[in-house]
Amino acid sequence: MRLGVAVPAALATLIGVLLAGWSGAEGHFLPWLSIILVSLLWLTLGRPKLLIWLLIGGFAFVSVQQEWGRRLPPGLSGEDVTLQARILSVQREEGSSRMRLAVEKCRAPVNLPNCDSLRRVRVSAYGEHAYQAGERWQMTLRLRPPRGFANPDTFNFERWLWREGIHATGYVRQDPAPQRLATAAPGLRQKALAMLASQPLEARTQRWLAALTLGESGQLTQDDWALLNATGTTHLVVISGLHVGLVASFTLLLARWAARLLSPTNWRLRAWPWWLAGAAAVGYATLAGLAPPATRAMVMTLLGLWVLSGRHSPGAWQAWWLALALILVVNPLSFWRPGLWLSFIAVGWLIIIWQGRQRPSGIKGWCWALLRSQLLLAPLMAAAVLLAFGRVAPAAPLINLVAVPWVSSVMVPSALLGWLLAPLPGVGQLMWWGFEQALAVFHQLLVIAVRYAPLWEPAPALVYPLAGALLLFALCWGLPGIPRWLRFSATLLTGLLPWAPLEQTLPSGELRVTVYDVGQGQLIELRSATHRMLYDTGPRFRSGFMPLQTLWPAGQQFNQVMVSHADMDHAGGVKSLLDDHQVNQWLAPSGESLPVEATACERGQQWQYDGIEYRVLWPPAGENTLSANDRSCVLEVSVGEQRLLITGDVGRDIERRFVADLTPPISVLVAGHHGSHTSSGVQFVRMSRPLNVIFSAGRDNAFNHPVDDVVRRFRDQESCMWSTAHDGALRFTLQANQPVEVIPWRKLHGGRKRC
Repeated sequence: MRLGVAVPAALATLIGVLLAGWSGAEGHFLPWLSIILVSLLWLTLGRPKLLIWLLIGGFAFVSVQQEWGRRLPPGLSGEDVTLQARILSVQREEGSSRMRLAVEKCRAPVNLPNCDSLRRVRVSAYGEHAYQAGERWQMTLRLRPPRGFANPDTFNFERWLWREGIHATGYVRQDPAPQRLATAAPGLRQKALAMLASQPLEARTQRWLAALTLGESGQLTQDDWALLNATGTTHLVVISGLHVGLVASFTLLLARWAARLLSPTNWRLRAWPWWLAGAAAVGYATLAGLAPPATRAMVMTLLGLWVLSGRHSPGAWQAWWLALALILVVNPLSFWRPGLWLSFIAVGWLIIIWQGRQRPSGIKGWCWALLRSQLLLAPLMAAAVLLAFGRVAPAAPLINLVAVPWVSSVMVPSALLGWLLAPLPGVGQLMWWGFEQALAVFHQLLVIAVRYAPLWEPAPALVYPLAGALLLFALCWGLPGIPRWLRFSATLLTGLLPWAPLEQTLPSGELRVTVYDVGQGQLIELRSATHRMLYDTGPRFRSGFMPLQTLWPAGQQFNQVMVSHADMDHAGGVKSLLDDHQVNQWLAPSGESLPVEATACERGQQWQYDGIEYRVLWPPAGENTLSANDRSCVLEVSVGEQRLLITGDVGRDIERRFVADLTPPISVLVAGHHGSHTSSGVQFVRMSRPLNVIFSAGRDNAFNHPVDDVVRRFRDQESCMWSTAHDGALRFTLQANQPVEVIPWRKLHGGRKRC
């Protein structure tokens, strides 16, 4: 590829990837794509040179479309399929393993769609099976298409699965038992991991060494990732430009020193040191598993070496566009990775602020260069992260100012030297002991930073203004010739904007309710002007994952949390609330086994906040003879004539015992027991006459909630029905003298009829 074509090649690839991503698996935009394709073909008749760009864009388009086509067919959702697969990676947790599998053969049940197109799946295996990366297994899986929860302002798990190239998720069935077909051929990486596991090092040191030097970031715990995310230092742990660049730079330094000894008169003209540095970058990225960040770093490092070598080299911007084109052609799904754009934005900004300047020399020069680069890079990256994730680590600029040189100059070199000197008895362990001490200092720095400057999630109305102010700040101080008054104005704006009262406060007498999408479970948030309450805390899955952890950053405060009963699909998130948030008052039925001291919710309790009335309709005081489901707290919330009713998991017999206390019609009913046949009896439905009914249920759940009989009863009552399984999170506002409008977070293709 000639350097003059790097820009159009990258643009053609971008266009193809965008069109394929937007068209999706169901061809939403196929008529428009046909028009675009015909127009492009017509243009190539007059300018044949455009055909090459059409082919590049078409290749990217077809590659992404193939990814859509490899997803598990909907007809196999929740069905058992038998496949032969090679294990790509294993992440072990207590009592379970999470694996990525490369599918070789797949067999679906008779009379169901075939699964031949599956290539990669992500599954959980429960029990103590010793799965190893590289092994081949035959196993029966229960799979679902790659989906995630749909909640406001949260991590989009479904999009993450898509850009990771995962075509189905599920779990391993124990009957029939999985069969190992072939053991793993121990490669260099597996041998290195086995050697690392045998070292007398702390568990934290072992997993950070594996992540920093071998790309095994899956060994980091959830607490490790939470600490890195909250401090904006994730990029220091993932194998990226920092690590590959350090390896290449160290190799180049040694090679040029050797060339100077071997040929002192013309050592500057020798090309082999540059080739050796490039080979080291390729070898290290390969050892790290060629994960997308490592591959991206390898390509950018190779082109950076070419630019610095000066041998028929491209300009900095030509290399930038060429790297972008190569990465997108090799892996078009990289377009949807925020890391790609964060990396290229950072490199592009460094090119701008250093173009035309002399290279630094001496320790003082390099320290000043590092300080200047970090200070000018921090606001731009903060703006990009804020736009991508809606959250920002306030202490990230200061932490990275210390952490980047500490990790690059102390931790990574000592970790890599430990591997290089491992054959020498005691020397490699000494290097790793030094790494362990440096890691302890680094870890303590992150803990202190999180304690005094936790991860901040600004109000949605503040995200774009703040990102714009950060961008303006970076441009004013990074570009030459900017007047001082503009620089200081941008600084003042950036400093004052976070304190602007842009968060909309609910007026008194208004209640905003969000029924979150947490799968087969229930979690409801009720917010008014000065009061914040949760009804239930969502489920905890067998793997230990709690959906509540994905909804808010740590440090939230809740005035009340009412747990309807102690079943895991309602009380599974209690531990997360205890660990990460502050709760002023807990409410739960008497006799429930919960890890908190809770006030008993009893029939007849009433309270009021912000002009909103709360009333407990069930259970009666001292009632301990009923089942856990039938002891569920039943809560009615009233705002004028508008009423919200949440019945937990109570059965039809209990519904008849409090239905006379209701004043129909109910504006919104959260259906009992997720739409099970045990709840929502005929008498209750007829007497409550709900205008809107919400089923908090998981998609393709094993219980078929909501069941047909319950749906039919509400349909006969002409209730408008919603389900978190299909609509995602559901949000509505209760106001006196105002009709209730339920707003689904997931917009279904083609829209849906308004009730």
